[in-house]
Amino acid sequence: MADGEKENLLDRARNAVTERAELPGMSLLEHLEELRRRLVHSVIYLVAGFFIAYGFHEKIYGFMEKPIKYALAKHHQPALLNYHNPIDGFNMYLKISFMAGCIISAPFILYQVWLFISPGLYKSEKRFVTPFMMATVGLFLAGAFFGYRWVFPGSLDFLFTFNKDFNPLIEINEYTDLFLTVILGLGVTFELPILVMFLALFGIVNARFLWKNLRYAILIIFIIAAIITPTPDILTMCVFATPMLVLYLISIGVAFMVHPTRRRRKREEAAS
Repeated sequence: MADGEKENLLDRARNAVTERAELPGMSLLEHLEELRRRLVHSVIYLVAGFFIAYGFHEKIYGFMEKPIKYALAKHHQPALLNYHNPIDGFNMYLKISFMAGCIISAPFILYQVWLFISPGLYKSEKRFVTPFMMATVGLFLAGAFFGYRWVFPGSLDFLFTFNKDFNPLIEINEYTDLFLTVILGLGVTFELPILVMFLALFGIVNARFLWKNLRYAILIIFIIAAIITPTPDILTMCVFATPMLVLYLISIGVAFMVHPTRRRRKREEAAS
C-alpha cells in the first residue's frame, strides 16, 4: 500500500474516532432519568392539548359530523345521530377532545422523542430534525385529509347505497369510532416513510431488503387496508392500499439515503 493511501486511511480513522468521541456518554441511570424527563414533558403537552381541544369540542364535533350529515341528506334520511345513554354525548366529547389534543401536542411530543435520541447521533445526522418534524406532521395531516376528503365520504355513500332498504339508526359513539378509525388509521399509515427512516438510520433495514421483500409488503399492506377499510368492497380497499404502496416505494428511497453504510461512504469520500 502506498504511503499516500496509508495516510488517507489514517485520516479517515482519526475523523471517525473524533466524531464518535464528540458524542456525549451517558450511564444507564442517566438514560432512565432522561427518558423520565421526556415522558413527563410529553404528558404535560398532552394534557395541555386536551384542554385546548375541549374548549372547541362543539366545533370539532361539527367538523366531524359533516360527512355523515351530507351522506344522510343525500340519501333522503334524517340528518340526526342517536344516543342510548344520557352520558354518551359527554363521553363522545371527551373522546374527540383527547384525540384532537393528541394531534395538537404531537409536534411537541415528537420533539421530545428527538431530544431523547439525538445525543446518540452524529452532528451530521442531527440536521434531520427539521425535515423529521415537518415530514412527520405533514404526512399525518396528508393521510387524515385524504381520508376525510375522499375515503370516508365515499365509504359512507357506498354503505348507505348498499343498505338502502333499511332505516339507519346511527349511534354517536359508534359513528365516532368509525370516523376515528378511518381518519387516524390513514394518518398513521402515511407515517410509513418516517418509520422506515428510523429503521434505516440505525441499520435495521436497508433499501435492498425492502425491495427484495416487496411482494410480502404488498400482502401486508392489503391486509392492513382490509382491516381499516369500513366497507367490504374491493375498490375501497384498493383506495386505501394504493397510497400505502406508494409510500412504501418512497420509503425504499428514504432507506437508501439514510442508511449508515451510505452515510459512512459519503463521509469517507468527503474526507479523501
